[in-house]
Amino acid sequence: MRLTTYTDYALRMLLHAALMAREGAGLMSIAQVAADHTISRNHAMKVVNVLANAGLLETVRGRSGGFRLGRPAEAITLGEVVRLTEPCITPADCDGCVLSSTCGLKGMLNRAMNAFLAELDSQTLAQAAASSRLPPRLAMRREHVRENAVL
Repeated sequence: MRLTTYTDYALRMLLHAALMAREGAGLMSIAQVAADHTISRNHAMKVVNVLANAGLLETVRGRSGGFRLGRPAEAITLGEVVRLTEPCITPADCDGCVLSSTCGLKGMLNRAMNAFLAELDSQTLAQAAASSRLPPRLAMRREHVRENAVL
């Protein structure tokens, strides 16, 4: 199964938020995260909106606004994110197939998809963040922001 680009963006943005939260950072701007991941700002805004509506992200409006995790990373499963962002999770389009009523593949593919989702349900954003780290260029920028905030 190949996940859509939209799901890829959602997972990246959540992982980025989890890493920043682990580092003690506050809000992240949509524009900056979009630039960091070379995602268009419009796409990033759509993803953040969907994730915020689902409670996975918390958003703050205004000049100093941005977003951060809406729940602890331990409480967000990858399966939840995939189900939220994937438009269709069925492994094959069996509608209209003449073999549909007697097809041996249908059950096999459904069991494979259920196993895939069960594995993602068993993995949390915190687990993904535990084996990830911010690239040095992002970590340096975070340090720069912290130093300026202290002054």
